[in-house]
Amino acid sequence: MLFMTWALSLSGMFMLLTLYDKTTVFEFELVQVSTSSFNLVFVLDKVSVSFSIVVTLISSSVFLFGQKYMEEDPFSTRFFWILLAFVISMNLLIFAGSVLFLLLGWDGLGISSFALIIYYQSKESLSAGFQTLLVNRLGDCLIVLTVFLFVLNGQFSYISMSDTMLSGSLLTLIALAAMTKSAQYPFSSWLPAAMAAPTPVSALVHSSTLVTAGIYLLIRFSLNIPLNNSVTALLLWTGSITCLLGGWAATYENDVKKIIALSTLSQLGVMVFSLGLNLPQLSLFHLYTHAMFSALLFLAAGHILLTSFGSQDLRMLGGIGMTMPYTCIMFNISSLCLVAAPFLSAFYSKHLILEMMMCSWASMLNILLMGVATLMTAKYVARMMMAVSWKDTVAPLLSSSCSVYTWMPVLLLGGGGIVSGKFLSSLDTSLFEGVVLPPMINNTLNLVTIIGLFLGIFLSSKVKNPSLSSLFYLSPLLIGSPWALSTPLKFLRYLDYGWLEPKFLVSNPSYFGALITTSEVGLPNE
Repeated sequence: MLFMTWALSLSGMFMLLTLYDKTTVFEFELVQVSTSSFNLVFVLDKVSVSFSIVVTLISSSVFLFGQKYMEEDPFSTRFFWILLAFVISMNLLIFAGSVLFLLLGWDGLGISSFALIIYYQSKESLSAGFQTLLVNRLGDCLIVLTVFLFVLNGQFSYISMSDTMLSGSLLTLIALAAMTKSAQYPFSSWLPAAMAAPTPVSALVHSSTLVTAGIYLLIRFSLNIPLNNSVTALLLWTGSITCLLGGWAATYENDVKKIIALSTLSQLGVMVFSLGLNLPQLSLFHLYTHAMFSALLFLAAGHILLTSFGSQDLRMLGGIGMTMPYTCIMFNISSLCLVAAPFLSAFYSKHLILEMMMCSWASMLNILLMGVATLMTAKYVARMMMAVSWKDTVAPLLSSSCSVYTWMPVLLLGGGGIVSGKFLSSLDTSLFEGVVLPPMINNTLNLVTIIGLFLGIFLSSKVKNPSLSSLFYLSPLLIGSPWALSTPLKFLRYLDYGWLEPKFLVSNPSYFGALITTSEVGLPNE
């Protein structure tokens, strides 16, 4: 499996070099019904090939890390086969050029991610898997609805469609489906719950592939045809709210894996916000850099969990800098990428998005939400780094668990987290055209980040806020709430002990009850 992913990555690099400025479309006709043709369309261009390289590179690192992480699991072979099915489904979605072919990868992602989340047989895993499946099924229904709109156009390929063929309702359905897959507000609660899966799953599924599938779909549409004003306004608001929600909730969370998941949620909000600004290339750029350092952050955290006997409580971790300095350095590098620290990969993507925000047509409220979200991001990053690196050890730690299966993928992704931003920006210099801002605006953005870092160091809250930990009570809306099913249960109880029981006719006389009694007994003699 590891050799297969490496082969896919190398072949993708070769195709990227040979087809950098070209687009190749392979179309296979399945059946022709009236004026509609059912085709399978493959698209090879620099967007699909480069994204496939990122996915296969991260999956190779995850497969290598999983050899050590899952070595004591008797069913590890099944785990890797499910993980490979997920990678194949993701590549099907990446190279899809028609909505029918898109459905194969889209449903494959949902099914394989559900199997990976419930891999550990526990109540928490089953609850998280059901919650993820419920939200993803909603997105599947929206994608199926778009099929009927494509039928009206007589074709299922969205690569060759013009702006006159794409209606506003079609773009809205695509945007809503992408929001469910990318955990945008109000569909955000499943992403922190999905951390019940093994850490290698979180590094691959919940950082760079599954959660970015919806964003990639929007990028694919917006690169061909600009999104209309209603869709961009929707993306602006959902992106800014999701970014603020993830950053604010992470400041009150104590589970280190959930903190990383909430950081992913916040960065996804930045990508969607960039799409709302009609900047799909910048959104794709940040998607690549985020995939690198987010996977690195998960793998570094997984290595820490190996030495801390599986303890995920941030308050119990500490002293990692003394016992594992190499892992601690990589953990801090990936954490600093979240705040777009200079000379790291996210500085070239996230900071550029924030600069473009300051000279865009976005409202002041959107800019304010993103500014507060940037401050909150710096706050929880400083809190997490201080707890892991600088605090004294509370829980017992293993002396060493380092092997080639742990340091090699971390080293590979660490290099990507450092140089990927500069490397990708040098490939496409058009990203930096026309960005000239006054020094005051740049200094303001840097000042917000510095203030957040100081707040995280000196004013770190150790109290868990229930409203923020549940993402403003989004989780009870889907699962675990007594009132969410109270009305259906009352209705069923009303049927079971009411209309379906003779007792109802005696204890609750009504017009219908009297009518039924009269029809069964018969009319009285006059």
